[in-house]
Amino acid sequence: MESIKLDYSKVLSFVGEKEISAQQEKAIKALKSLKNGTCKGSDFLGWLDLPVQITENELERISSCADRLREQTDVVVIIGIGGSYLGAKAVIEAMSGSFDVYSGTRVVFAGNNVSEDYLYELQAFLKDKKFGICVISKSGTTTEPAVAFRLLKDQLIEQEGVAVSRERIVAITDEKKGALRAMADKEGYETFVIPDNVGGRYSVLTPVGLLPVALAGLDIRSLVKGAVDMWSCMKESDAKLAVTYASVRNALYEKGYVIEITVNFNPKLHYVAEWWKQLYGESEGKESKGIFPASVDFTTDLHSMGQYIQEGRRNLFETVLSIEKTKYRVQVPCDAHDLDKLNYLAGKRVDEVNKMAELGTQLAHVEGGVPNMRVIIPELTEYYLGQLFYFYEMACAISGGILGVNAFDQPGVEAYKNNMFMLLGKPGYEKRS
Repeated sequence: MESIKLDYSKVLSFVGEKEISAQQEKAIKALKSLKNGTCKGSDFLGWLDLPVQITENELERISSCADRLREQTDVVVIIGIGGSYLGAKAVIEAMSGSFDVYSGTRVVFAGNNVSEDYLYELQAFLKDKKFGICVISKSGTTTEPAVAFRLLKDQLIEQEGVAVSRERIVAITDEKKGALRAMADKEGYETFVIPDNVGGRYSVLTPVGLLPVALAGLDIRSLVKGAVDMWSCMKESDAKLAVTYASVRNALYEKGYVIEITVNFNPKLHYVAEWWKQLYGESEGKESKGIFPASVDFTTDLHSMGQYIQEGRRNLFETVLSIEKTKYRVQVPCDAHDLDKLNYLAGKRVDEVNKMAELGTQLAHVEGGVPNMRVIIPELTEYYLGQLFYFYEMACAISGGILGVNAFDQPGVEAYKNNMFMLLGKPGYEKRS
């Protein structure tokens, strides 16, 4: 099997190899501190060797649970927020057909917002459905998923009764503590464990990501195999791919390029970029440091954000997710009248048009002062997504080390929660002002 690759040749007119090498020295030190467990946040390094620690028994148990729920339901609602849903959503959106008509179990998501309209419409949609719930939360008290779970659990009991609801609810939570663990033990839900030493945004290869992906009927073994192979590649090469990406982006950061835009030319990668934004935003954005992560979907956003990227402030760079091989072939037809003047494309594959748009955009943006990198993905499969996830996780941890921040906590997330609890009158928060 091939591996994903990194091309940073279109960065070298903005930062030189000498500047990148200076960052590589920091990156290698950061990597060493990860390996020996002396980095900041070392209590959360369970993701580091996670790919090779996943056993066939664990995968079989996840698959069996998914098969059981798929047999019992028309719809399974995945309840979670942040890392408790983004990885699974990324894989499912990437690997599902754009216009799938669901003949089997459909996977939908909740608990990632507190929109009353969304929850009302979801409850209305589920009213005549046989549905199940996969609730994901370490604590069980995070507001967004807790509200969604309370509503949907009550609806499931009302529609199916207590006994059936207990069979159709699966909890992914802490092994021993927390409100969701207590509830699961009391009600007898099947449970899977979120490891204590794996933070949410690094959890896509735990049951947090694997069970929803399996529920969608996708190949979790291939996803894990991709991560295992990337882990092996990193081990054999001293994480060269991750070290290089972390070094290049930090060399750009030192030159004032403080925004990184992840670009795709395939709409199936939209939620991969959303997952990437959480990973890098929560990991690096501390102590008034960090590269701001943004994303665009091209060519669509070339007709909206393209103007700013081409001619706006020169404080951003792009990393393009480039897929080499498409799944299908579609050719542009010839038209006898050629009123749209497209016959010059007749006989060409649509993917060739897309790839020339990709290259043409890169050339234009580089000329306009925007450094560009490419992460080259051989094809869009579960296997290569597994590679991509592990590559990005490793590079993120190294990049956090270069910046000198703890890449595994998120203290700033508590600020909005504390204010919200005070405004809502949660006990214990009355004295805040």
